[in-house]
Amino acid sequence: MKVVILAGGLGTRLREETEYRPKPMVEIGGRPILWHIMKCYAHFGHTQFVICLGYKGDVIRDYFLNYEMRNRDFTVALGSGRREIHGEHDEDGWLVTLAETGEKTNTGGRLRRIARYVKDSTFMVTYGDGVADIDIERLTHCHRRQGKLATVTAVRPSSRYGELAIENDVVKVFREKPQVHEGWINGGFFVFEPEVLDWIEGDEESLEAGLLTKLANHRQLAVYRHDGFWQCMDTYREMQMLNEAWRDGTARWKIW
Repeated sequence: MKVVILAGGLGTRLREETEYRPKPMVEIGGRPILWHIMKCYAHFGHTQFVICLGYKGDVIRDYFLNYEMRNRDFTVALGSGRREIHGEHDEDGWLVTLAETGEKTNTGGRLRRIARYVKDSTFMVTYGDGVADIDIERLTHCHRRQGKLATVTAVRPSSRYGELAIENDVVKVFREKPQVHEGWINGGFFVFEPEVLDWIEGDEESLEAGLLTKLANHRQLAVYRHDGFWQCMDTYREMQMLNEAWRDGTARWKIW
């Protein structure tokens, strides 16, 4: 099953990092968050990727075009430029399609533009800025069992603020950024049948306000509830938090 990653947005809330590179290329532990997302899918055997490019897409192109040189030993013959690559890396066999979908195209429109790569079978979609310890096998099983055109992963996010349990004007319990226990939000990690591509009307259509809303109105959007770890990287502080977790060995999304 192919995995589509939306990697073309501007990332305006992380301007400190995205002025010179797209948000999916912002690094966590010395690797782009895009790589972390792909490793999670690859852990479950899904290694065919379609990356929707837009804002500063050349940075992503250059990363994959030079991937072998970045991750293996190699010998270069000066003058002729002939190269010999040595050894291997854990990403051997990945097939990565880099698809230009336009700098200003909306999220739904990006899917419409890459339809030719996924139109023949069920495919998965996710954003290029969030990680989770999601069980992709259970997600796809849920999608098949529900029999709908699409499945969205619902998550309970962590609060942005510390939670206080107060008793008699004294803090009884302090929880730093606890998980929200009421309400679910869209955590990305979708599964789609190719028929949904016909529901997208143009470049301006949003995945969220457009396609997903239409699917929900027609009772064709199933849900997979994920109670485990999930974290998007919208802000500089969230980027720091993910880097700290990687450095401390507490990166819960590292399931590979």
